[in-house]
Amino acid sequence: MELRHLRYFIAVAEEGHITRAAERLGMQQPPLSQRIKAIERELDVQLFRRKARGVDLTDAGRAFLDNARAMLAHFDHAFETTRRTARGEQGRISVGVTPTSPFHPFVPRVIRAFREAYPLVFLRLEERLGNELIELLRNERIDVAFIRTPVADSEGLVVNPLLEEPMLVALPSGHALARSSGGSEAALSLKRLAGETFIVYGPPGTAFYDVTMAACRAAGFSPRVGQETPRMTSSLNLVAVGLGISLVPASLRQMHMDGVVYCRLKGSIQPKAILNLASRRGDPSAVVRHFLNLVEEQRRKNSRPDPHMARKRPANHADQCPQLRVDRTRRGRRPWAVYGPISDSLSSETDHAMPNIRLIWRQ
Repeated sequence: MELRHLRYFIAVAEEGHITRAAERLGMQQPPLSQRIKAIERELDVQLFRRKARGVDLTDAGRAFLDNARAMLAHFDHAFETTRRTARGEQGRISVGVTPTSPFHPFVPRVIRAFREAYPLVFLRLEERLGNELIELLRNERIDVAFIRTPVADSEGLVVNPLLEEPMLVALPSGHALARSSGGSEAALSLKRLAGETFIVYGPPGTAFYDVTMAACRAAGFSPRVGQETPRMTSSLNLVAVGLGISLVPASLRQMHMDGVVYCRLKGSIQPKAILNLASRRGDPSAVVRHFLNLVEEQRRKNSRPDPHMARKRPANHADQCPQLRVDRTRRGRRPWAVYGPISDSLSSETDHAMPNIRLIWRQ
């Protein structure tokens, strides 16, 4: 018995008439009658009672109808699930994140957009340090990873840079540098931190430890490390109680903690916190491909300048200062620079066009 034979049986049961069922199925009546009889022989039961004007289900036929519908519904669901999985619309994906990654709005925005676009995909987050996430990725225990740590051996992996953000210095709120710098909007040079005790997130070989060491050495000193912490939040807690200072990504500034102030760094040495997305090269999963594509789309949006932050240029100076008038009668040439007030030596033409303004014309 084949699945289509179950559909034949259901059509006859629902129509109560073999001829009408044949029309519904788009086939001739004799082959349909023969197939129903073949099903009855195979089951060794009578499914229908034949009448002059149709057929009725027997008790056995009603029991078989319920099971036939359930079996077809199960197979239809299995077929559709398989198709959705092949299209990447259903399935599972495991996303690795470092403890600091979700603080940048890019990461939660990507996760949110993916869940909205693919609601049937189960997404699981795995939080580990960057080097641990790379190991899980190689062992196929996760599918992609947002990492801060550079990957020394990228064989078999694809590491795409997403963004970089400046590092800030987190100080105890009562620190002398915090008081002298004038608040969170002030900036400090790295050299002024040479005598401080540093709280460093992660062991040597992790992103922020290495960035902190490299930046301090570039500024001409080797930092005195007070403690290494397993979490960035642990570093900030130690800063808050006055045990040291710490370099942190700018995105952590949104994490308001009592006893901690953040200051920008000034000077030529500007350490950066980099965010990358790592995945396995040639991963056949359609779900993973969708995730990678969505991340790339969001990265491009993130790299565009914010239209609300851009300064709008007026169409011309007259739009900004109504008293200014530009003389365009001089063969269509545009003024190269505007100065004021003018001297007495201006030509009458320019003096008439733009009183109290000197124009230097482009040649």
